Amino acid sequence: MTTKTSIIYLPGGMKNEVKPQNGKYFTLEELQSIVDGYIECVYLNDGMTMVVNEEGKLNNLPFNYSATEIAHNSGIFDAIVGAVLVCPSKLIK
Repeated sequence: MTTKTSIIYLPGGMKNEVKPQNGKYFTLEELQSIVDGYIECVYLNDGMTMVVNEEGKLNNLPFNYSATEIAHNSGIFDAIVGAVLVCPSKLIK
């Protein structure tokens, strides 16, 4: 991934660029709202973080092809499910 923008990847292939509401960093509440539940941070090789729903597989969330491909490109060979946020790691406090 070469971009340093924050993007929400949805399971159906849609993606939306987003910015933190406070203009500085994403709050826990924002992150939980994006993934619709408890968060888990997956650190990618390029200074980016993927925020996923910690219980996504347990809750049978739909497979997210785009996010899975991003994870695989960082050497993380796992299936990613549900909506995820990929953003610069510095935007998560």
